[in-house]
Amino acid sequence: MAALTDRDVLAALHTVIDNERGGSIVSLDMVKGVTLRGGNVGFMIEVDAARGPYMEPLRKAAEDAVMRLPGVTSVSAVLTAERAAAAPEPQKGSDVTMARRQAATGQAPAAKPFVPGVKHIVAVASGKGGVGKSTVAVNLALGLVAEGKRVGLLDADIYGPSVPRMMGIKGKPTPTDDKRLNPMQAYGLKCMSMGFLVPEDSPMIWRGPMVIGALEQLLRDVAWGELDVLIVDMPPGTGDAQLTMAQRVPLAGAVIVSTPQDIALLDARKGINMFKKVEVPLLGIVENMSTFVCPNCNHESHIFGHGGAKAEAEKIGVECLGEIPLHITIRETSDAGTPITATQPDSPQAKAYRKIAARLWEKLDGTTRKAPRIVIS
Repeated sequence: MAALTDRDVLAALHTVIDNERGGSIVSLDMVKGVTLRGGNVGFMIEVDAARGPYMEPLRKAAEDAVMRLPGVTSVSAVLTAERAAAAPEPQKGSDVTMARRQAATGQAPAAKPFVPGVKHIVAVASGKGGVGKSTVAVNLALGLVAEGKRVGLLDADIYGPSVPRMMGIKGKPTPTDDKRLNPMQAYGLKCMSMGFLVPEDSPMIWRGPMVIGALEQLLRDVAWGELDVLIVDMPPGTGDAQLTMAQRVPLAGAVIVSTPQDIALLDARKGINMFKKVEVPLLGIVENMSTFVCPNCNHESHIFGHGGAKAEAEKIGVECLGEIPLHITIRETSDAGTPITATQPDSPQAKAYRKIAARLWEKLDGTTRKAPRIVIS
């Protein structure tokens, strides 16, 4: 049997008609970003923002059409909204600005929890890349597993997914009977990432609305089951993807990761302020790469400074959840797909992650939170 190609997928989608516009979704140039990985197919259907809430039957028809192709084992179709012409915005950063920006991408605030069965959703975020946020997210999730909790990990960094490599997971998610995806699993942790659906070296050349649609589907169409905590490894920065996650997902809170140096803390403040504006509780700050420990003599050096995150936490009135050293074994185990918290649980580094995880659970236990409502006034 010949290998499946983009052309095969587009030919199948030619049979899907948008009745309102009077043509196939391919001829109307509504199909974007077709990706193939073995028998797994993914693509976007771009629609007008105003039509978004009514387009689920079209999305389902597109999935069904591709699912009938020989060799296809799963199909993931995501609705995305073309950005409307922007009206003049009020003062930058206001709630009205955020609401209009959300409306422009066809995103209405969610009225119900996005992920049934999940008690707490926690965002692990940073104001910039390169501070070890994903490493912290993975090991924090595994620390919660070590505490006996049912935990999931969502890799929300669509452009640079790293969870498959860091967790040592290969292969593709399998479909459920109701055409969702089963999360991948390792070390007792359920995981989902765009990296499972596209080749590791394939760039994700997607616009903001496409990324937002993909994130929503990774949450909605994955069979997470019953979880105590879902850790979301957020993309770095404070753009559309971060804003969407903060506004449309009932986050129990956010953990900010930063190194001690002033320039990293400057960007961390942006992430902190974003979560404050959308009323997501700040659960605390983690100071990563806090101290360098020489693997030969165990001498400690403060390469990036020390205590900056703790001082920042005290300044803004949140808790510093802990400090993680800069140690070669953390890097080696992450690159090897054998995260240190799972494979070397008695090491000082793993104990540091577990201590933070235990403290995080103490703060989560007994809390619930509805999705935020952004009102234009």
